[in-house]
Amino acid sequence: MKIAIGGDHAAVDLKAEIIKKLESEGHIVSNFGTNSGDSVDYPDFGHPVAQAVLNNEADFGIVICGSGNGINMTVNKYAGIRAAIAWNTELASLARQHNNANILTLPARFISIEEGLEITDAFFTAEFEGGRHERRVAKIAP
Repeated sequence: MKIAIGGDHAAVDLKAEIIKKLESEGHIVSNFGTNSGDSVDYPDFGHPVAQAVLNNEADFGIVICGSGNGINMTVNKYAGIRAAIAWNTELASLARQHNNANILTLPARFISIEEGLEITDAFFTAEFEGGRHERRVAKIAP
């Protein structure tokens, strides 16, 4: 699987561990930064992830900022992106199963690295259930 990932300065440590895990599982990861703890603007790292998913350069994306809110708002501005903030494994699984989410958003300041890895695993092991959810997902775009 090809996965695009990006995040701000709050995301650096969690993002590095997620990349390490995903690559060890054989996934191809495109890291859109940042890789420094210096203060940056989260939209600069969310936009390229959303574009990679929309352009089929990545199957899925992961975006991370302190609360998850700002970067989630950024990527959800793109028609065709269905990003979901998850701070536990159940939310991550449901985002895939019920909403066919194509980007996982993580709140770096509210979860541990271990939780982030578990949430990421839950997101990528869940599958869209279709059925009644298909109809609902189709109604998301105006």
